Amino acid sequence: MLDQLNRTYAKLHSAYEKAFWTSYMGDHSVDAKLQKAHAARDAFRSDPKLAHAVDLRLAKAKGKEREGLLVWKHFFSLYQTPAHLGALRKDIADLEARTLKEQTSRKEGYIDPAAKKFVEASRNKMRSMVSTHPEEKVRKACFEALEKLPFDTLELYVEIVNKRNQFAKALGYEDFYAYKLEIDEKMTKKELFSIFDAIYEKTKYAFGEIRDLEKTMPGLRKPWNFSYMMTGDFTKEEDPYFSFDKALMYWGRSFSALGVDFADGTITLDLLDRKGKYSNGFCHWPEVVKYEKGERMPGTSNFTCNAILGQIGSGIDGLHTLFHEGGHAAHLLNSTERQTCLNTEYPPQSVSWAETQSMFMDTIASSIEWKMRYARDERGKPYPFDLFERKARKVHPLRPLGLMSMMFVSEFEKEIYESPRLTKDLALETARKMYRKYFGYFDASYDSLSALNVPHIYSWESSAYYHGYALAELGVFQWRRYFFEKYGHIVDNKNVGKEMKKVWRFGSRYPSKDFIVMATGKPLSPDAFLEEATQTIEQVIRSAKAKVARMGSVPMKKGKIDLGAKISLVHGKEKIADNSRGFEAMDEKYRKWLATVK
Repeated sequence: MLDQLNRTYAKLHSAYEKAFWTSYMGDHSVDAKLQKAHAARDAFRSDPKLAHAVDLRLAKAKGKEREGLLVWKHFFSLYQTPAHLGALRKDIADLEARTLKEQTSRKEGYIDPAAKKFVEASRNKMRSMVSTHPEEKVRKACFEALEKLPFDTLELYVEIVNKRNQFAKALGYEDFYAYKLEIDEKMTKKELFSIFDAIYEKTKYAFGEIRDLEKTMPGLRKPWNFSYMMTGDFTKEEDPYFSFDKALMYWGRSFSALGVDFADGTITLDLLDRKGKYSNGFCHWPEVVKYEKGERMPGTSNFTCNAILGQIGSGIDGLHTLFHEGGHAAHLLNSTERQTCLNTEYPPQSVSWAETQSMFMDTIASSIEWKMRYARDERGKPYPFDLFERKARKVHPLRPLGLMSMMFVSEFEKEIYESPRLTKDLALETARKMYRKYFGYFDASYDSLSALNVPHIYSWESSAYYHGYALAELGVFQWRRYFFEKYGHIVDNKNVGKEMKKVWRFGSRYPSKDFIVMATGKPLSPDAFLEEATQTIEQVIRSAKAKVARMGSVPMKKGKIDLGAKISLVHGKEKIADNSRGFEAMDEKYRKWLATVK
């Protein structure tokens, strides 16, 4: 029975994921196939006959057989759906497919304020321009264009939300948010938002400090000015150290020095933004780790980011996404669990535990000790501490607000699903209300609909999900504190990679709250986050200097890079390079290709 369950689920998962990747990379010719594979996978997960068969077998099972069957019993319990809801679930999936197609095929861009002509630009590019373009009128034009995008699919979104709520209530839940939170995190809304409310109350003091800054920085609180005026100059100044053509080597050498590998898996990376491609980085596993005749079969992972060549700030964004999604890939490719349902990105996988892995890797590339060790400009000059210090001093008022954007999306979705009957007007008002609450330092004249531009809210799998990022952030701070206290440093520390791999081998066997205790020895707490978020600027500088000094005694890893994986770099359907002749040869070939991209 276990062999049959594992083979069947692995096959159904693979069929869905392969079509998913093709569609999300911009080829919608597979959408009908995707929906069929989606329905087949969901039918297996919610099949009451399979759940009953597992229960019957459990009555006689012992030892490892019983252990495996208990995993499947829990798995099926997460997905049991009455037969009469099958049609509703299909309706929701169809609406989501229509939404995705509309969003990835529409013509995106802004009206040039000088020429008064439409300029085609992707959502990602316009978001970047709002933060980095030197002309305020252009930044404002991009902001205003982004504000119009939610209207394209607003009616579809409202219908999706109402149908999702109908589905969740039929299963006995208060609403869809309560349903997803219980499935993903084993938490109630009261438990989750009591944590978020406490963090909000302890950090919102920063709103007043930012409002005071406008006295010396006129126009700061206009939403299209804020990022540019706070960090735009620094983004330009940092940009030479993070040219995207260096990102692949930065990633490979850093992961290798950390002792992180991909357990003989196969990885496909699609790293550049393009029209039709899904506008957010993600990592999925088309072939999960599985066992055949007792032998472990490595998995495969596809991950993507949306780097925009030549766009200021895009290099560092792409680098962070590469580290982030690479963390996801390493997590599940290192699993040694025999039951395939423990080796996917879906429940019983906890959102917050999965994101803890990726966000932990992301923080490595954003740390001052990593930047000064790895980041170089075209002349080979290392990232200067002076740049870090000047930036840290200027943006210090933002430091306490590190979780606001995550809590913002979370509470927006909570309120959306708590609406007895969502309408277009209510969706718009909720987006504006949450924006006022969590971005209270902006000029109140410019309420934004940015919550409706978050890609996650339109997909079943990633909606009512964003709280996972915030919980993961707390976990990352707690894990980093643990490693610093134990080893003194994280960057290029093989002990860190070794300890992470010890918990990765369990896939999604345990809830997030158990995993964080296994990793750090303590229950999840916001203490480590709040301690760092509320540091004085002098404490921040002292801590950074100490971390940089500590790296002076850590040798730089040299030699060839081997991440324990077959790696291919693609651009849509075009294969660019692979590591069959080594990571370095792959990197060189990819750099040459990037130089030809316009």
